[in-house]
Amino acid sequence: MAAIYIRQAVETDLPRIMEIINQAKALLKADGSPQWQNGKPNEDVLTEDINQKHCWVLLVGNEIAGTATLLDSDDPNYAQIDGNWITDSVPYTTIHRIALSANFRGQHLSDFFFSNLISLSLQKGFSTMRIDTHALNQRMQHLIQKNGFEFCGIVHVEPGKDGERKAYELQL
Repeated sequence: MAAIYIRQAVETDLPRIMEIINQAKALLKADGSPQWQNGKPNEDVLTEDINQKHCWVLLVGNEIAGTATLLDSDDPNYAQIDGNWITDSVPYTTIHRIALSANFRGQHLSDFFFSNLISLSLQKGFSTMRIDTHALNQRMQHLIQKNGFEFCGIVHVEPGKDGERKAYELQL
């Protein structure tokens, strides 16, 4: 079996990252979710993630199998929640823009990716993680809960019903 690990993304990874993001957009659309159907995440957003050293890639051997953004500063979308966070005013990391290549679906690599992002958060000195997803994104809700995150409430990432996201937190 090939080595499976994560590393920080670099600019030359962008074409593969965009391919994975576009596959995920198509899957979300096929599932009937409006998430990621408004043009974002796009190349500009992901370039900024890479430049800020927030973008990570999951590798299987030498092939990029997934991508995720791990922020280590407060997410302004999380300042207001219809519900309650487990922790208040505690520094946290946030997982955004996580996606797996269609070529690697069904191999449970998402669990490995989550595990590595959790370990990375701990290594950076954080004991709390947050993540959100659209109510219609059942696949991601399953992965989030499977990896120990607890539902906390609804946050708004943009105005309107389609901007509502189910928000989760993991206390490490």
